[in-house]
Amino acid sequence: MIIYHGSDHVIEEPKHNGSKRTNDYGYGFYTTENLDLAKEWACSDSRDGFANAYEFDMDNLKVLNLNSPDYNILNWLAILTKFRTYWQNGSIAEEAKKYLQENFYINPESYDVIIGYRADDSYFTFAQDFIAGTISLSKLSEAMHLGKLGEQIVLKSKKSFTNLRFIEAEIAESKTYYEKKVARDRAARKAYRASKKSTDDINELFIIDIMREGIKNDDPRLR
Repeated sequence: MIIYHGSDHVIEEPKHNGSKRTNDYGYGFYTTENLDLAKEWACSDSRDGFANAYEFDMDNLKVLNLNSPDYNILNWLAILTKFRTYWQNGSIAEEAKKYLQENFYINPESYDVIIGYRADDSYFTFAQDFIAGTISLSKLSEAMHLGKLGEQIVLKSKKSFTNLRFIEAEIAESKTYYEKKVARDRAARKAYRASKKSTDDINELFIIDIMREGIKNDDPRLR
């Protein structure tokens, strides 16, 4: 496959563990199959950037695909609470993070590659609201598809880096792609606000319900 990494500079030889630990899945090289998204991510602070293109072979690699039917959104959220900072304080939020990590956490360090959502600013806000108990699980699931952010492919192990070959780097012009990034985020937030106003069904699951009922990973209501 061809994957892209958005950056403010050209990266011909990505470094293993060269990123921040506080990224979505901890240390790793974060990429996408979507060229336009990579260019948006490259222009995150309104400066021109680059979409670095690579040929990547996932054969013989151990892959954790969090978007597959084998997992649910709480597995993704449990990993997110482990690595990302700036979660709300308070008893419910703290207990929620603890419960998720005890019952839904999958250690990404035991995999070569992780596939899952990317928690941009708006999407991280959606996750924070669920942890704080202000939106239901179904609204969180719906929110993650707003704005069509897509998924990211994260190289975790040294082995995965040996299957990566640099092709080229395309310039991402901020006047085009920064505006696209802002528009995508704005659209997601607008749709989310509209979704929050809609009435929840009496059977909707909130984080407090999940904790009180002791819901585990194999509960059919999570599918």
